[in-house]
Amino acid sequence: MLVGALFPLNHLGHYLHWHFINVSVANTTVMILMIAVFVAAVALPFPGRRERKGK
Repeated sequence: MLVGALFPLNHLGHYLHWHFINVSVANTTVMILMIAVFVAAVALPFPGRRERKGK
């Protein structure tokens, strides 16, 4: 049996309203995850950096 979606998609999305800004909850979630991945990429050290530093 094929599954088209994990949850029903036949309803309107939920939106966050802040003055003149309207953003869907799904887009907000994606933006937060992208920012979290960017911060982790900047904050975490590169692999092998300690090995090269000692040489």
